[in-house]
Amino acid sequence: MNEKRLEQRYPKAIMFDMDGVLLDSMPYHVKAWQEALSEIGLTVPPELIYLHEGAIEPETAVKIFCENGCSMDEAGFHKLFSRQREIFSKKYQPHVKPYEGVEDLLKELQANGWIMSLVTSSHREVLDKVLPDQILELMHYVVTGDEVKRRKPHPDPYLAALYAIDAVPEKTLVVENAPAGIKAAKAANLKCVALTTTLSPEHLKEADDIVPNHEALAQYLFKQQN
Repeated sequence: MNEKRLEQRYPKAIMFDMDGVLLDSMPYHVKAWQEALSEIGLTVPPELIYLHEGAIEPETAVKIFCENGCSMDEAGFHKLFSRQREIFSKKYQPHVKPYEGVEDLLKELQANGWIMSLVTSSHREVLDKVLPDQILELMHYVVTGDEVKRRKPHPDPYLAALYAIDAVPEKTLVVENAPAGIKAAKAANLKCVALTTTLSPEHLKEADDIVPNHEALAQYLFKQQN
C-alpha cells in the first residue's frame, strides 16, 4: 500500500504504557514489590524491579529472580504477585496520580486525530482503581495484562491493540519507559519512543527515540504529526 493510500485509510495511532508513562506510579509499585519480597526473606534492589517492569509472565519473572540469587517457582511467583498487588492496593494506590500535563497532551492528540490505546501489563482490577476516568475515556482501546495470553516482553499486547483498532505498524507509535515494553513494541514491528521517567537512557537503547520528560514527548509527537 503506497503512502498516500495508507494516509487516507489509516489515521495515526499511538499506544501508551500506563505505569511510568501516563501515571507516576512506579515508585509505589517498587515499594510494594520490596515489601512483598521482604516478607519471604528476600531483598531486591529497586533498579532490578525498574529494569524488569512489566515482565510479569511467570516463566520470565522466575528466571529474573533466580538469576539474581532468589529461589522461586511459578506457584511461588503467583503468590508473591498477588501479595504485591494487595500491598499496593491497601497502602500505595491513593498516592498514584497522572504525570503533570498528561491529560492535556492526550486531549490535544485526540483533537489532532490520533487514535489512542492503552497497553499495560497491569491487571484490569488495578487499572480500574488507579487510572482516572477522564484519561480512560480518551482511549479508543485498552489492553491489560490479564487479557492476553502472553504479556510484555512478548508482542501479544500490542498486536491485540493493533487488531482491535484496525491500525497498521507503519502508522503506529508506542510510548514506553522500560525494556520489556520496548521489546514488546519492537517485536510487534512498531516504532517506539521511550521516556526516562524511571530509567536512564542507557537502559532504553532498544527504543527508536528517547525523550527526557512529557514536555519533550509532546514536542516529539507533534513533529510526527506534521
